[in-house]
Amino acid sequence: MDATKDTPASDRRVRRSQAALQGALIQLVEEQELSQVSVADVAERAGVSRSTFYDHYRDVHELAEAACTLMIDDLIGSLPTFGPDSPDRDPTRSLRAFFVSLAEHAGLYRSLLGPQGSARVIDHVRRRITVAIHLGVRRAVTGDASAQRAADTSHDVPAAFTAGALIGVAADWLQRGCPRTPAEMATLTWPLLTASYLNVGMSCSPTQTS
Repeated sequence: MDATKDTPASDRRVRRSQAALQGALIQLVEEQELSQVSVADVAERAGVSRSTFYDHYRDVHELAEAACTLMIDDLIGSLPTFGPDSPDRDPTRSLRAFFVSLAEHAGLYRSLLGPQGSARVIDHVRRRITVAIHLGVRRAVTGDASAQRAADTSHDVPAAFTAGALIGVAADWLQRGCPRTPAEMATLTWPLLTASYLNVGMSCSPTQTS
């Protein structure tokens, strides 16, 4: 009985500690480069001990990936859907939303995606965007909305290329201090992504297997 009663309280404590640590890291990375942030810095800002930090994360980079998961989901969710039957009649609007999301946390993404950032976070973003592209174009071209998990292991070269290109453009824009507006970035990037997406669509055609 005691264990049953303690479990929900324990879960709440875990969630509170993780939320405090993630929020602290986001604040710190807005102020300095990720490479300069230590476990001690995060723990102090979060108001917890170093041992509490290590109860949840191995290092600052693992915390960074966890802290960015929801924001990464928002970024990927704002990407346009491509294909002949795409419901998005103004795809640059969605792409603009992607750059707006980046700009809202420019300091964080500049640190994470920059030369001194987190390789694990960059790889996480790349893989998530690659899968999103593969699934989106597969649905648009073939009408197949199933086998979501299969896309995780699919080697879709054009999708991976497009994801890498988009991350590269975003990282360059952030490192330069966002000199162009999100609307301008969307307009400039759209023709390049269109060509890549057309190749992705060909790779996802019904005549080919993933």
